[in-house]
Amino acid sequence: MQPAIVYAREATVAVADFRHVLVDSGLGAIRPVDDAPRLQRMLDAADLIVSARRPDGELVGIARCVTDFAWCCYLSELAVSKAAQGLGIGQGLLDETRRQLGPTVSLILASVPDAVGFYERAGMAPMQHTFWYKREY
Repeated sequence: MQPAIVYAREATVAVADFRHVLVDSGLGAIRPVDDAPRLQRMLDAADLIVSARRPDGELVGIARCVTDFAWCCYLSELAVSKAAQGLGIGQGLLDETRRQLGPTVSLILASVPDAVGFYERAGMAPMQHTFWYKREY
């Protein structure tokens, strides 16, 4: 039996823990994991951070969001450590993020191709007309 996972809203998390989950989840391949000051700025500027921790405090999942808490929320990172994938932690992070936001706020994200199936199973609707300016680095 797996120990319970504790979901919580946190003001911030340690950069080393954030980096570890990004790398371990596979998301680190497309995030600036070797730039600790940039990771710190990402954490500092987040409006909502939801964590998934084992009872011993180990961070095994994170949802990092930018939001106005009134209309929309952009979920920039949803990352779950490899050893914890398949345990429902991603869905738990989505559920807790939505609970924190309330029913009047849309939750928006851009999925990496390998995760599209997860978001479809989670009940998120794809958007056909989505546009962006790609960052230079």
